[in-house]
Amino acid sequence: MNLSNLKPAVGATRNEKRIGRGTGSGRGGTSTRGHKGQKSRSGYSKKSGFEGGQMPLQRRVPKFGFTNINRVEYKGINLDALQSLTDKGSTTTMDVAYFVSNGLVSKNAKIKILGRGEITQAVEVHAHAFSKSAVEAIEKAGGKAVTL
Repeated sequence: MNLSNLKPAVGATRNEKRIGRGTGSGRGGTSTRGHKGQKSRSGYSKKSGFEGGQMPLQRRVPKFGFTNINRVEYKGINLDALQSLTDKGSTTTMDVAYFVSNGLVSKNAKIKILGRGEITQAVEVHAHAFSKSAVEAIEKAGGKAVTL
């Protein structure tokens, strides 16, 4: 036995439908498209979302509100998370790379430090944005808040 002798199992394959090859093929005449109507014509293509003339879903569902295309999404990190990081390891500077390496944010995320919790150690925190309460708490502990 070799690769040239291999064949699929009996009944595993079928011949393809050869459409539009004349009456002798058994699929002549309308070529399985039926009689008349839009779908029987050449060049027919259904528009996406078309529901046979019924009002499409995207037009039935109400739309409201406003989406600002310039909105900047921040990933929030609270002071209690910073405190737990300082408890684990001895670091004096926390920047984006440090947060990424500890699994708090993804590498492309913009970071905002938020004021929930307390921080007791003096650390220098580098982030894209800070809340007022977070800046106050960091500076009260003897640290520094640096905006990127």
